[in-house]
Amino acid sequence: MNLHEMYVVLLVGGAVLLVSIAAAHMAHRMGLPGLLLFLAVGVIVGEDVLGLEFDDAGLAQSLGTAALAVILVEGGLTTQWMGVRELLLPAGVLATVGVAVSVAVTTAGAYWLLGMEWNLALLLGAIVAPTDAAAVFAVLRALPLPRKVTGLLEAESGFNDAPAVILVLVFSADTGEMPDLADVVGNIVYQLGLGGVLGLAIGRLGAAGLRHIALPATGLYPLATVGFGVVAFAAAGTVEASGFLAAYLSGLVLGNAKLPHRAATRSFAEGMGWLAQIGLFVMLGLLVTPRELPSAVWPAVVVGLVLLLAARPVSVLVSLLPFRLSWRQQAFVSWAGLRGAIPIVLATYPIVTGVSGARDLLNIVFVLVVLFTLLQGPSLPAAARRLGLAQPGALRDVQVETAPLDVLDADLLTLTIPPGSRLKGVAVFELRLPPPTVLTLIVREGVTIVPRPETALRTGDELLLVTTPVVRDAAERRLRAVGRRGRLARWFGEHGHPGPTGPAPGG
Repeated sequence: MNLHEMYVVLLVGGAVLLVSIAAAHMAHRMGLPGLLLFLAVGVIVGEDVLGLEFDDAGLAQSLGTAALAVILVEGGLTTQWMGVRELLLPAGVLATVGVAVSVAVTTAGAYWLLGMEWNLALLLGAIVAPTDAAAVFAVLRALPLPRKVTGLLEAESGFNDAPAVILVLVFSADTGEMPDLADVVGNIVYQLGLGGVLGLAIGRLGAAGLRHIALPATGLYPLATVGFGVVAFAAAGTVEASGFLAAYLSGLVLGNAKLPHRAATRSFAEGMGWLAQIGLFVMLGLLVTPRELPSAVWPAVVVGLVLLLAARPVSVLVSLLPFRLSWRQQAFVSWAGLRGAIPIVLATYPIVTGVSGARDLLNIVFVLVVLFTLLQGPSLPAAARRLGLAQPGALRDVQVETAPLDVLDADLLTLTIPPGSRLKGVAVFELRLPPPTVLTLIVREGVTIVPRPETALRTGDELLLVTTPVVRDAAERRLRAVGRRGRLARWFGEHGHPGPTGPAPGG
């Protein structure tokens, strides 16, 4: 590539990126998942419209897998541990037993209703079984749902990629024989077990290093944090374990560690996640050939209805039967099983291995994802309201950012008082922060205020506090407690421990 060609590539790539960002804004205003418009951008740029040719399924598989790793790291970094800690077991069952049940039901539907060959029906069932992390994180976090529901769906989407990948690889092997069930189960246990161990270990190693090493620039903290997640993904993949699970768990550990510059890290990770989503969906839109899609509409509708109305509900019912979830919560979990990039990327695996009819599977999966994302995505707010799960008045916790002051052996805390917080109206002396923590500055509507003990806090105030590492956790807990229950938080038994909260009584 010469210099002129590089300029052309950068010009086209930058233009596609900006158009995709504009599409994300448009999709948000229309209440649609952005992935649909990203796919549309790829189709428009492709060979049947603007003429850009891209049909390398192997390259799409490699780039798509790397993009999914970044998306899962970002998902882990922005997931609250206290919100998913008690949901790991049901999410794990839903991601394994649920995937198996979904594959069985979808396979039977494709075989009996469409007359599809068993090997292709099995492949199709495995490809569409996992929910998509990018779609779940993007759509559900904008809804005022109980933390139990969103935490379960987020954890499931982070866990269920590995079993699906294993099944797709097994069913893509053209051996002419059914795979041995014991080998499949053993492979799943190995990949999940080792991938989980590596993800947790590298996440803890990264947290320890970033907590005790002062880097020379603030921007290096987000880079290092995401870098540890990528290392976890690659390390697991190198030993044929689940890189997807390792990436998600390492991000989960790092995102919930008391690290410096957490807000900057979250913002950087979200930007990287958006970039990965845009690149992934545009590339997948380029991969399909629009003129081949009409013939895939009917099979996609049939398989999608089987998945939505039979396979997903049955898998949720079987998986969550031992756990304490109401029928309303199970119904929403069933309806919110969004499909997105994961199934389309998985559909490239049989193409790469040369399975006959694999290109038709890609077209079916592509159309299925588009049609049922259009159906499910916009309907989720209404479904939450109809099932009585929407919590429009849910209280938002204050988000405290930490920066190290190495010379003083102190920490600088910043937070903004969100709407609905009980910090509003509380005087500075009523905060009763653990000494030597001190509130040093308040930024109110662009004006800097040096607070006095009787200064009352307001919604939107940006607070600057100085504390020490020893009492930092206690200071954060006190701020959360007052934000939830007001100046008498301790009287009401609220001590500000991290975790999901609902509307405070009387609020």
